[in-house]
Amino acid sequence: MSPVSHGASRRLLLAGALAAVSAAVTGCSSGEATASGGSRRLRIGYFAFPSGDLLVKNRKLLERELPDHRVTWIKFDSGAAVNQAFLGKSLDIAALGSSPFARGISGGSPISYKVAWVLDVAGENEALVARKGSGIVDVAGLRGRTVATPFASTSHYSLLAALRTAGLKPSDVKLVDLQPQAVLAAWQRGDIDAAYVWLPTLDELRRTGIQLTSSKEIGAAGKPTLDLAVVSDDLIARDPHAISSWRKAQARALRLLRSDPDGSVAAVAAELGISAADARAQLRQGVFLTPEQVASPDWLGTDGRPGKLLGYVTDTARFLAEQRQLDAAPAEDTVRKAFYLKGLSDDLT
Repeated sequence: MSPVSHGASRRLLLAGALAAVSAAVTGCSSGEATASGGSRRLRIGYFAFPSGDLLVKNRKLLERELPDHRVTWIKFDSGAAVNQAFLGKSLDIAALGSSPFARGISGGSPISYKVAWVLDVAGENEALVARKGSGIVDVAGLRGRTVATPFASTSHYSLLAALRTAGLKPSDVKLVDLQPQAVLAAWQRGDIDAAYVWLPTLDELRRTGIQLTSSKEIGAAGKPTLDLAVVSDDLIARDPHAISSWRKAQARALRLLRSDPDGSVAAVAAELGISAADARAQLRQGVFLTPEQVASPDWLGTDGRPGKLLGYVTDTARFLAEQRQLDAAPAEDTVRKAFYLKGLSDDLT
């Protein structure tokens, strides 16, 4: 995989922003996004991925908090597309993996957004799977093989970490940049030997594959990945109350995952169009914090006292720079400025 300069990457993102906006509009017309009435606009990017985010959307928790806002939910397939949409100024809030977030705040022209919440910690819901019958039984066996993953995603970061631990360089395998649905199609055609991807595509690969490692294992070894939520600088300036209400809705969703598991399963099943059994199985693979844990020193922290997430994001950027995925990693102070923690402690109830 040839390295691309960060400046060139930024230009490519800017060029792709219009396409991302167009895709979002298409999603609205096809039912992939929903809107509620109101005088203020709030555009939220989300993934079709089991988390409290889907509960907030399905149960209209945010719309209840903000009846005077017009809330639009826009589905995305990857963090790279989310970054493009923020560059195109077509999002106010969005789910975003810790790896694409680290990319977004790097370089001379960082994206104008800040992390404001932790949706989940990657566990068994992101993993590396090899095709059965390929002869691949461990990560080291990927040498010379074709491996797919969505570039600039948490799966991509975890794949690079897994290769490094196994003594392989990215150039030792043929890395292919594919979005989840394209990963599944390539797998079914026999075009790839392995893939690192997330649910629900991951479960499809597991049916005919062998899991080599997961983000849970890689995280336990010191390189955790997370699904974060970021807010635009523009929203922080013009409507901080909306961010507070959104955090409260997310906190309620995290509590519902524990207090109402059956209701949570039903909401996720409805949003993903899958059975309750499949929704329950997918939820079990994620790691969901309590609201108090989100704001604890172990994770996001509070205003003026960022938690360990600051170090995780900084380390992620440094690792990506070492792997020549970034020209240079941002300084810790730059990462610190990309945290929006004002009022977080008050938003947990």
